[in-house]
Amino acid sequence: MPRFKTTFNGYSVKFSPFIESRLAVATAQNFGIIGNGRLHILEMTPGGLIETAAFDTADGLYDCAWSEENENIVLAASGDGSVKVYDLAAPPMANPLRVFKEHRHECCCLSWNMQRRDLFLSSSWDDTIKLYSMQNPGPMQTFMGHSYCVYHVAWSPHHGDVFLSASGDTTVRLWDLRQPTPTLVVAAHAFEVLSADWCKYNDCIMATGSIDKTIKIWDVRQPQQPLTTLHGHS
Repeated sequence: MPRFKTTFNGYSVKFSPFIESRLAVATAQNFGIIGNGRLHILEMTPGGLIETAAFDTADGLYDCAWSEENENIVLAASGDGSVKVYDLAAPPMANPLRVFKEHRHECCCLSWNMQRRDLFLSSSWDDTIKLYSMQNPGPMQTFMGHSYCVYHVAWSPHHGDVFLSASGDTTVRLWDLRQPTPTLVVAAHAFEVLSADWCKYNDCIMATGSIDKTIKIWDVRQPQQPLTTLHGHS
């Protein structure tokens, strides 16, 4: 089993959508409580995992995301509230290529749209979600409605205008770019919801994970109760 030891604590690992042997790893010193960050770019080779690039940051990194339209572009979510854009084809001194400093608190999640490939999202501990395009100098839209940290955001793999968000306010919300407010609010758990994702094979099914140690499966057409609740974590 290939292994790579990072200097800091790992927060996120993402495979490149273009190069199956390439990974990005976002890390944070001292578990992101205080200290620096580093984004590692790794290649899987017959000899193991090899680091091909690394980018240091003044604050911890909590997530990363590859561009869906350019194999060399990768994003990093930073503890200073920024989204940093790195170009692997550019000289080291040219990176980060861009910095979107838009959130008031830690930026903790990123999601790049697989349908509308010029768009990506960030979510933050400032309770907001922001929409970006590389063609714009700043965020195109800010989505407000959560009352606590937005830990996770994910585009629908089926619909280019639709995404979900998971929050410490115990809800998961569904959003449509064509609407200013959530199209659905699901009271998903009794405690903070840390993660949520879409089913790749059914555009109405999603899963949520919470600090209550459960995973719940939902049909958004009947959100009053989950289809099933998975127990097992202790």
